[in-house]
Amino acid sequence: MTAPPARPETPSLHVFAENIPLREPFRISRVEFHHSQVMVAEIAAGGHVGRGECEPHESDPLLRDRAMMALWALSNRVAEGVNRTDLAALLPAGPIRNALDCALWDLEAKQSGRTAASIAGVAVPIALPTVFTLGIDAPAAMAEKARRMAAWTRLKIKLGGDGTARDLDRVAAVRGARPDVELIVDANGGWTMAVLQHMAPALAGLGVALIEQPLPPGQDASLADYGSPVPLCADESCLDRRSLPAVIGRYAYINIKLDKTGGLTEALALADAAEAAGLGIMVGCMTGTSLAMAPAHLLAQRARFIDLDGPLLIAWDRSPGMRYEDGMVYPPQSALWG
Repeated sequence: MTAPPARPETPSLHVFAENIPLREPFRISRVEFHHSQVMVAEIAAGGHVGRGECEPHESDPLLRDRAMMALWALSNRVAEGVNRTDLAALLPAGPIRNALDCALWDLEAKQSGRTAASIAGVAVPIALPTVFTLGIDAPAAMAEKARRMAAWTRLKIKLGGDGTARDLDRVAAVRGARPDVELIVDANGGWTMAVLQHMAPALAGLGVALIEQPLPPGQDASLADYGSPVPLCADESCLDRRSLPAVIGRYAYINIKLDKTGGLTEALALADAAEAAGLGIMVGCMTGTSLAMAPAHLLAQRARFIDLDGPLLIAWDRSPGMRYEDGMVYPPQSALWG
């Protein structure tokens, strides 16, 4: 007698959280934080495990724990065989959907024996230059850190701390320490329109290539009539394709983050729509591990500005992790993701 055909394994969901210390405190305009609070979704099926990571909140562990509960509540849908198309209708854009979406990409790659890049129709990924981010600090301290990152030819400076003069001092100090680097500044929505009008010409004089999210999201309508001497990039003002129309004519670039879009699937679609609208692409990250950077690295193949330095800011990383060397971030190994 022949054995009956094996029944397909029911997909199962595993969720866990990690509280990863940062190498040093990291300050932006609205908060200083000391840990990266990540959440990982693992989907097991057919002898393979797909993984995705997100950061539900940068500083509040209660919100991270609520996100875990919300993700656990989807266990039955995962067991029923939810796919990436289903997720868009099942969940709003955001970190929870990102973890599941990236886990499904990884699982599909492992089950099919293909790479996530080939599934996405993307050319074989190559190493890319990433910024290293300097959190808000005293100008001299930021300049010294910039000197220590001698291999990095692109630096991102967090601003919006304690007044325009102090912010300009920070940029001037870093520029003095590293006249060779491309500089991006990020106000994290911490400025007013008057501050931007004051800051932008001075930043142009310091050779700044991009100003990221100068105004709070929802308060940037005045940018439509403003000709900035430094290109502006929307971060919190552009979450996914639904928010894209509001940034057209106000910004030159958008910063695509998978935790905002709800995963790689929407991020790729957003990049297509942004490019069709004449916007440039930046790819960013939270302070996550290499597991979060890996799918973003695939998207970053088409970006002008790349900010995938999260693993450089935390005390430990996945193994195998992304390779960072001489200011470059290399494609992930398949054992990590994709």
